[in-house]
Amino acid sequence: MPAILTIDSAACRRCGRCARVCPSGVFEAAPDGTIAVAAADRCISCGHCVAACPADAVRHNHFPPEKVHAADRSALPTPDQVLLLCRIRRSNRAFTSDPVPHDQLLRIVEAAHRAPTASNRQQVSFTLVTDPAQLRLVTRYTLDTFASIARKLRHPLVRPWLSRIMPGTYRYLPAFDRMRRAYEEHGTDGILRGATALLLIHTPGDNAFGAIDANLAYQNASLMAESMGISQFYTGFVYMALRHGKARRLTRALGIEGTIHAGMALGMPRFLFDRYIDKKPLDLHEEVR
Repeated sequence: MPAILTIDSAACRRCGRCARVCPSGVFEAAPDGTIAVAAADRCISCGHCVAACPADAVRHNHFPPEKVHAADRSALPTPDQVLLLCRIRRSNRAFTSDPVPHDQLLRIVEAAHRAPTASNRQQVSFTLVTDPAQLRLVTRYTLDTFASIARKLRHPLVRPWLSRIMPGTYRYLPAFDRMRRAYEEHGTDGILRGATALLLIHTPGDNAFGAIDANLAYQNASLMAESMGISQFYTGFVYMALRHGKARRLTRALGIEGTIHAGMALGMPRFLFDRYIDKKPLDLHEEVR
């Protein structure tokens, strides 16, 4: 549905906020401050204009009154609190067998859904996997894919030259072997680590910004999970298997259309970290004035 915008001239305060925040140049400000809708066809329905207007003067057919909510900025966490959350967030793989309550999983997904997307396309979708059989399927797919990759990497005609140009890849081979043996012999899952839920984030295959959009969503979800005391980690091994294996095999089994760009394993923690540790010194390059 195309965007239809109007300005309530009686309510408009001529502050120009809508024109300043619009990323598409939809509005035009006259010398006397009067605001006009100059190019509605450019609108990407991001809602910046509606959210910024202090007088509710912007009328947008995609954002009726029931979709617009007042925000109490005094209720926001302080900068120190946000930074502490960032400092203590860790990949905690020590899960209990207790499931994450469904309402908490939904809150994490909503946080992910609130992340920005390129051109406000909002094409990020989410698949929440909690069925133990499906979780085992993801682990099995990942281990099988790595086994296939390992065989190719160890081929006598490939290894001599590939090990020179991709030495980092070969250092993972012993870890892959250990994970596969542990799973086959003892049922120890080194991929999902006993997580009771898996959040997969995906976009249509033709979305050029899909990976960026999905990982922005991941960061929102990760911080929300941390704030709720729910353990989580980025499923990097699953992502690498999807990149280098037959991704359609897994997406078809899970009923996913499009490309998976990120995944988060979730579970109730056996414990939470009481300390945070400094990272390497900040590598910041500032413009010299």
